[in-house]
Amino acid sequence: MALYAAGGLRPGAQLDRFQLRRGEKVTTFDYKKFLDTGDASLLPALKSLDTLFIPASPMIGNVEQSFDPSKLPDAGDAAEDRKAIKVFGEVLRPGSFSSKDENNLVDLLMRAGGVTRYAAVEQIRVISDNEPKIFDLKLYLDSGDETLLPNIVEGATIFVPKQEEEIKAGSNTVYVMGEVAKPGAYEGKDNANLIDILANAGGPNRFADSRQIRLIRRDGSTVPFDLSLFSEGKMRGPLPPIKPGDAIFVPEKLDLNEKSWLKVAPDRAVRVLGEVVRPSRVEWSDEMSLLDLLAHVGGPTSRADTSKIEVVTPLGGDRTKATVFNLDTFIKEGRPDSELPMIRAGSTIRVHDLPDDPSDNKSKWVRQSSDSSIYVFGQVGAPGRYRFTEQMHFLDILSAADGPTQNADLHNIRITHLDGKTARVSRLNLALFFETGDSNLLPDVNIGDTIYVPEKDRNWLDKPKEETVRVLGAVNRPGRYSFDDHMTILDLLAEAGGPSNNAYIEKITVVNLSCCRDQARTFNLSEFSRTARFQDLPVLRVGDTVYVPNKEESTAEKIRQGITDLFQMAGIAALIGVL
Repeated sequence: MALYAAGGLRPGAQLDRFQLRRGEKVTTFDYKKFLDTGDASLLPALKSLDTLFIPASPMIGNVEQSFDPSKLPDAGDAAEDRKAIKVFGEVLRPGSFSSKDENNLVDLLMRAGGVTRYAAVEQIRVISDNEPKIFDLKLYLDSGDETLLPNIVEGATIFVPKQEEEIKAGSNTVYVMGEVAKPGAYEGKDNANLIDILANAGGPNRFADSRQIRLIRRDGSTVPFDLSLFSEGKMRGPLPPIKPGDAIFVPEKLDLNEKSWLKVAPDRAVRVLGEVVRPSRVEWSDEMSLLDLLAHVGGPTSRADTSKIEVVTPLGGDRTKATVFNLDTFIKEGRPDSELPMIRAGSTIRVHDLPDDPSDNKSKWVRQSSDSSIYVFGQVGAPGRYRFTEQMHFLDILSAADGPTQNADLHNIRITHLDGKTARVSRLNLALFFETGDSNLLPDVNIGDTIYVPEKDRNWLDKPKEETVRVLGAVNRPGRYSFDDHMTILDLLAEAGGPSNNAYIEKITVVNLSCCRDQARTFNLSEFSRTARFQDLPVLRVGDTVYVPNKEESTAEKIRQGITDLFQMAGIAALIGVL
């Protein structure tokens, strides 16, 4: 009655957030729920001096404007975004809708005007109570099972995607793939057969191999179908039945000029190897013979040994039959085709080549493919390219190259590996392998790798500074020397020829490289020779520098030289005084 006396509600009033203010107390009640249920107990009792405040809906914005209330449901009827249920995507009227006691997804879709013709009803996304789910509306409508409906709570989000964005699937779907006019997923019928489905997909196109159509069952089994044989009326038995979830695959017609062999399954192919013009896998037909097969691959080459053609034919299970066929005798004597060896799908034919001329050393490796070779360079007896198999290892290929020469640096053998996405280089200390016999030191080599055995006295620039130690000063052979963790400063000085006659061995300086800063320390070689305390030896690492000063740089020598100079000056002064 108070609302009536106030002239009724204005358009845009937020019915579920009425406020009753009585003194300092504010009570919020849902007037919309009263209008929906008629329950008068939902309305508070009014008293004198009460204030009734009707807020405006947040959907009308913060600008005063006139609008048509009938168009308000197009954007939903929610009053508060945090509790509103958002419905968007392929629906007629997306928006935010107020939550009900019984939030049903189908009811919410109806409040949004229903789905459009482009909606992917099998892939509706629902986020309720922070848990994402996929809802199949089609399955629900087909089964009527209400347990499939997701639980919708306040603040839920419902998104209906486009049909083009989802994968078509279902209990009645049949898939057509390959060389057809319109490949895709089709709705199957109870009485539909394979010809009906192919016709619905537009039929095979001009690239299709209609003799090798495959019906792939849902359980993974495969049923072959020859459409050409069926169209000629020579097919025996009924058409294979089509069940929901089956797939029809129409392969591409085999191109004789194409190198790919993956288009011919192993159970219907014959392998032809050796000295023929086009060694390959060939699709086999029972109407063919060995002569047809050899003619199809271009025939034997000029180097072919046609007197010993080997044929291996499967007999079923693990049994095979090997036959050696003399094509020269067969042609010269004019024998009938019935004497040709039996060939069936899965057979292997190998045509050997004639023996090589021993004087032609290049004839073997020139014909050898690089994808079966490994390369050996440097200080070996016979550097070159060698055939390599997975059963061979590093010592096999090094032995095939006649082993390292006497000038080989066995400590720094390098192997370039090309079996990965990028090249990588590993190093081998073969001398350490011979000393320890540890086979774990030998690297794994594969086809395409390169082995380089360097020379002992190679240019010092070939050695990176990170692998050497510099010896400077009063030594017989100053320079850069290779160094490993087993050596000490005594080994290094010995390799440099030892200190010279004028070396100041009491103050040998060692400059160490470290991660943070360089540091230097001195070593008294003379005292070490008397005490033999090996713990006093300075630690050396690759990259360090050893400096042996001259005696002229010692303090005693400088004092002696100073005294000598003083006496010389005194003698000169006395001589001048006498004169």
